[in-house]
Amino acid sequence: MHNEHDGTESVSPEVNQIGRAVMDAAFAAHRELGPGLLESVYEHCLAQDLVRAGLQVDRQVAVPVTYRDERIDAGFRLDLLVERQVVVEIKSIDALASIHTAQLLTYLRFSQVRLGYLINFNTGRLRDGFRRLVL
Repeated sequence: MHNEHDGTESVSPEVNQIGRAVMDAAFAAHRELGPGLLESVYEHCLAQDLVRAGLQVDRQVAVPVTYRDERIDAGFRLDLLVERQVVVEIKSIDALASIHTAQLLTYLRFSQVRLGYLINFNTGRLRDGFRRLVL
C-alpha cells in the first residue's frame, strides 16, 4: 500500500528542492508556450530548462517490471527522471483522470523513486493540471 501526499512531507529537503525546480521550470515553459502543443514539445523544453538550471535530466527512461523474480520489459518509459530522484510525467490532454495518477504511482513504484509530478500542459492555468505525488 502507498501513502499519497500532496504536501512536502516524506521526502528529503534535497528532493523537495529538485521538485521546486521542476515546478518552476514547468510554470515558466507553460507561460511561454501556452497550451495546445504536443507532449514531446513540452518534454523537450522542460528538460532543456532543467539542464540549464544545472540538473541531470534523463528522458524516456525505460523502467522494467519485476514479476515473480522475472524482469519484464513492458515498455514503461518515464518522460523525465530528474537527478534520479524525481519522476515527471507530461500530458497534453483535455483533463487529467484517475488513470493518469495510477500510471505515475506505478512508475514511482517500479522505478523506486518517491516523488513524482503529473503535469498536464493543455490547460489555461497550469496549476489546474498539476499533481504532486509522494510514494
